[in-house]
Amino acid sequence: MTRIEALGVVIRDARTRLNISQEKLAESAKLHRNALGRIERSEVGLNINTLWLIADAMGMTASELVQKAEILAADDPASAL
Repeated sequence: MTRIEALGVVIRDARTRLNISQEKLAESAKLHRNALGRIERSEVGLNINTLWLIADAMGMTASELVQKAEILAADDPASAL
């Protein structure tokens, strides 16, 4: 798993743990729901501003999301390829 794939997983997992729909999170982060869905599915990367918007909308820091993604990607044996 790449780091961008891991970041999509981390964002989706945090959103579901907070019991927030994609629509609600996208609205709070001032993003289109389709854009958020594509980020969660790792179909597109995201810039730091978008990461901050998503993190703020979930009451988290961007560094928390990135740290969790780094750990997830490092724990995946396929990421070493």
